[in-house]
Amino acid sequence: MAAGRPQLTLAELAAAVEERGAGRLAATIEGDRELLIEAAAPLETAGPADLTFLANIRYRNAVATTRAGALVLTAADNAALRPAASVVVCEQPYAWFAFAAQVLHRPAQRAPGIEASARVDPSARIGADVWIGPAVIIEAGAEVGAGCAIEAGSYVGRGVRIGKGTRLYPGVRVMDECTLGASCIVHSGAVIGADGFGFAPFAGTWIKIPQTGRVVIGDDVEIGANTTIDRGTMGDTIVEDDVKIDNQVQIGHNCRIGAHTVVAGCAGIAGSAIIGSHCQIGGAAMIQGHITVCDRVAISGGTVITRSINQPGFYTSIFPFMTNTEWERNAAVVRHLRELRDRIRALESRLGSAPDNKDSSR
Repeated sequence: MAAGRPQLTLAELAAAVEERGAGRLAATIEGDRELLIEAAAPLETAGPADLTFLANIRYRNAVATTRAGALVLTAADNAALRPAASVVVCEQPYAWFAFAAQVLHRPAQRAPGIEASARVDPSARIGADVWIGPAVIIEAGAEVGAGCAIEAGSYVGRGVRIGKGTRLYPGVRVMDECTLGASCIVHSGAVIGADGFGFAPFAGTWIKIPQTGRVVIGDDVEIGANTTIDRGTMGDTIVEDDVKIDNQVQIGHNCRIGAHTVVAGCAGIAGSAIIGSHCQIGGAAMIQGHITVCDRVAISGGTVITRSINQPGFYTSIFPFMTNTEWERNAAVVRHLRELRDRIRALESRLGSAPDNKDSSR
């Protein structure tokens, strides 16, 4: 067994997943319930002490050759494939596997304390069982909840509030007066509460508008490496509970991101945009400021949203890729669409078949 890895029987692991999933992931075990499981692994590389899963039909062929000790899959896939491994049968294999991986992966825990090179203002309030790493700075009036880990080189500004069990990886910046809820994870290089992009034009120059709001982040939020969330101009930028944000995402001032929404890498959300709950925003998607996206909207990667979305659904604005020569030919046609429309209307008029509805948006 590798150092630091737990060893659980398949039955013990199933019980732990049921507890974490609050009974919402019913599963049955077929095979050796006492099989010792050490780690989670992909189908292709899993070994006899590993747990793996099947949730995508593209990987069904790998089931026949996997060396995994146990496999999580649906009842239909189990009946069709009859894997040699012990199996965990459930309706949501990916979610079941995710909880199991949490149980099996236990990050190294540091003993509570404050490293000698850290600088903690005497007025800051530090909860029980907190670890504060080397070169961390915690400013006046900040509050760090019980069980937090603030890793090397991170900065916690004046009046910041951090809920219990939250972890800041090395080099995180949380600027003055911002708040993070409980059980959050913030990865290296993230900046929470930098000034929003607010400038007023005046006589050919730009006058900075003071950014006096905060960033308010709920519980169980994860923020990826080098992501930036700007503070509000006057009101707050708000990220609600259980939002998951990938690396290198930009969220502008006064945005609101609804609970359980996920935002993939390199997406940009301009100031004062409101995103509903249970949304999925694909990588490199761009959302214009001052618009609203309702609950349960999925947006494809690379899509540009320029108007509010008021109906749940799946939205895409990507033009299919093609060779550069084809693209140039099609772009030439697009450039002349308005001219072609006018010519068609003139032709319809001459033929006496012009439609009654003169909809200029056609």
